[in-house]
Amino acid sequence: MKHFFSSLVSAACFIIPFAGISQSKPKLVVGIVVDQMRYDYLYKYMEDYGDNGFRKLLNGGYSFDNAAYNFVPTYTGPGHASIYTGTTPARHGIVANDWIDPVSAEPMYCVTDRQVKTIGAKTEDVGKMSPRNMIASNIGDELKIFSNKRSKVFGIALKDRSAILPAGHAADAAYWFDGESGCFVSSSYYTQQLPLWLAKFNSKQLAMKYLSETWDLLLPAERYDESLADDNPYEGLFAGKTKPTFPYNLQELMLKNGGQNFIRSTPFGNTLTLDLAKELITNEQLGKDAHCDLLAISFSSPDYIGHKFGTDARETQDCYLRLDRDLAELIRFTEEAVGNENVVFFLTADHGGANVPAYLMDQRIPGGYMDYAPMHDSLHTWLAAMKLDTTALLGIHNEQIYLNRALIQKAGLELEFVENHLASKLQFWPGVQQIITASNLQKNEYTRELAALVQRGYHPQRSGNIMLALQPNWMEYSRTGTTHGTPWSYDTRVPLVWYGNGISPGNSVEPVYIDDIAPTLSILLQIPFPNARTGNPLTLPKLKK
Repeated sequence: MKHFFSSLVSAACFIIPFAGISQSKPKLVVGIVVDQMRYDYLYKYMEDYGDNGFRKLLNGGYSFDNAAYNFVPTYTGPGHASIYTGTTPARHGIVANDWIDPVSAEPMYCVTDRQVKTIGAKTEDVGKMSPRNMIASNIGDELKIFSNKRSKVFGIALKDRSAILPAGHAADAAYWFDGESGCFVSSSYYTQQLPLWLAKFNSKQLAMKYLSETWDLLLPAERYDESLADDNPYEGLFAGKTKPTFPYNLQELMLKNGGQNFIRSTPFGNTLTLDLAKELITNEQLGKDAHCDLLAISFSSPDYIGHKFGTDARETQDCYLRLDRDLAELIRFTEEAVGNENVVFFLTADHGGANVPAYLMDQRIPGGYMDYAPMHDSLHTWLAAMKLDTTALLGIHNEQIYLNRALIQKAGLELEFVENHLASKLQFWPGVQQIITASNLQKNEYTRELAALVQRGYHPQRSGNIMLALQPNWMEYSRTGTTHGTPWSYDTRVPLVWYGNGISPGNSVEPVYIDDIAPTLSILLQIPFPNARTGNPLTLPKLKK
């Protein structure tokens, strides 16, 4: 009886906070996406985080500890698009960072738009970008339409796709970094000239200022015991360095590592993004009127650092310790400008990242590296046996095999037959876990396991003909550093934390998915769902007044 009474009390305490849906709507939503952030980074480095960054979000906000991507491939473009559209690539069309167009057989970058031009720099191609390839609306679009364009919507990042896809089609602007000029730029899709405040910001040349510094460990070396030794065989090298060790003289290294673009591969790329966010909030007067505004921020540097050094490097740990300070400043600045009760932050990631397979293999954990050259040669041989020349294979891209559909049809062969024949040949290829053909994806509806993840990431006009799912801890990459893109938990599980606007602290271990974020925002803002949404609104407990 005592246990029964306790259960009733617990249930009541659980239900009451959720009754706060009628509380005031936020005046500003700040979406924070950390590029290549695994969920475990929240806790792996917790001992060395300060009180006002990640720790503040976790202690003062509501965390969904079992949030994941429900599709593959897990890349930057699809991740950012899915967060803000509330759906998967099968519906929004951003199937990868780039893909092979099945009709023209030409490569297509996810935000390329040759109809527009660069605004803010003389670099010709850096601004020929727009969200036109994203075929669904996102939360920013719906906010703009609902408010009759009175809400302000912006996206910022070092990467173009990480600013453009979250900002959406109807945004006021998206801004991204051009390493040639050292400036944040935009596209004539949004505007014909940069606002005066951004021109003044660019004139400070802050990237060059940060690159005149030395990147050394933020804390004493003994505090980095969550990471491998500073000099280990699993890390990549910057050009001009003989060892992957601290300190890094950035001014010297930038000359051999892409000029000012090199800031992307340092933690100061995050700080530069923070600087822009503060200027934008101030000068665009975000959160200052009755119409909710949206600022989508993506911190891109962790991805570049992870690719170069891997998930267990001191460089990666130092990046997150410094990002923790940047987040603390972003939260402080925004709360002072708008008020905690008027702003909602959410923190998530566009994908995770794999441990370096070479390191795992040295620990006797299964893993490996996929060399696609032998597979490419075998595919040519098998296609030749069907009287098809080498042009029948367009390439292997995003762990997908692209075939020349027009050529196969002209040869009088059924595309489904060719796909199935090649799939049967590849069934026992070393490192391959499962093979799924486009024909099967179009004929069947999968609800479980790998096939369901592949199907949610498949778009018939943009995806390949044969989808390869590699075994866990296998990747196509060098033996140093890491990558992402797979259906396995290290790539799909990401943080999801909500903070501000009266959200009650707590956490949930119930499974939730990345396409749940946008419909949750729709409920908070009381606006329509994005038009192709597949996710469901999450319940965020509210503090009692």
